[in-house]
Amino acid sequence: MDNKQNIQWFPGHMTKTKRRIQASLKLIDAVVEIIDARIPISSSNPDLKELLQSKPKLVLLNKCDKADKRATQLWVNYYADKKITALPVDCKTGRGLNQFVPSLRKILDNKFEAQQAKGLKNPILRVMIVGIPNVGKSSFINRVSRLNRAKVEDRPGVTRGNQWYTISKDLEMLDTPGVLWPKFDNQKVGEYLAFTGAIKDNILDIELLACDFLELMKKHPTDSFLKRFKLTRDNISSVNGYELLQLIGRNRGMLVSGGEINTERAATLVLDEYRDGKFGNITLEYPEELS
Repeated sequence: MDNKQNIQWFPGHMTKTKRRIQASLKLIDAVVEIIDARIPISSSNPDLKELLQSKPKLVLLNKCDKADKRATQLWVNYYADKKITALPVDCKTGRGLNQFVPSLRKILDNKFEAQQAKGLKNPILRVMIVGIPNVGKSSFINRVSRLNRAKVEDRPGVTRGNQWYTISKDLEMLDTPGVLWPKFDNQKVGEYLAFTGAIKDNILDIELLACDFLELMKKHPTDSFLKRFKLTRDNISSVNGYELLQLIGRNRGMLVSGGEINTERAATLVLDEYRDGKFGNITLEYPEELS
């Protein structure tokens, strides 16, 4: 169990989605990109920069409640240095979303004034919401629009078509299906997306994925992680990811006939609990990795 799996993603609808985004650019004034605060590098589609051209952008660091606070602030500072506003938010609870509309209006202030100067009494600002699958776009739209029309489901690829949402009399949002790029040049990106659930588990070797994740946790185990699985720093320091998975399965009583450990069930448990934030606030990527 020490071979890493080659994670790739070739969904047929992604090319179609990119075309939709390009076709919609002339309709919008700005772009709101939602990324995962735990993996800001891996959850930001590198194709979007070229795709979106020079449109003003607002970044939402979603799931900030599951990320390390200090790390999230480093990311806010990183984007500020690039003249981009980034807001830590949690789209499920609504945390931080009270700053969304004011921040957006500030970014589009010049555009708003220019439209009014042309004689438009009630100009409407239109923004496009983009992000990879399962990053929280539907939850965000539900919260901000105060409607329940966007289907929210905790798995990738639920939103299939472009939809407009009216936020106020002068602000509209265009939702787009989640877009992943067709090839991961860096396998770590694929792993991190898989860890957080952006890639469907049913196309992956779940045990191998959990072992790779546990190799990470071994380096910086949180107190919550150790306590949940009745582990100590000493007894995980000398084992590999698969041995740690077996230890977790044994400690949780996941045994089958003959005393064998059900490692597949243990793997599912580990990844589910990480995604639910039960191991504490964990950020996997930092701005210095981009330098």
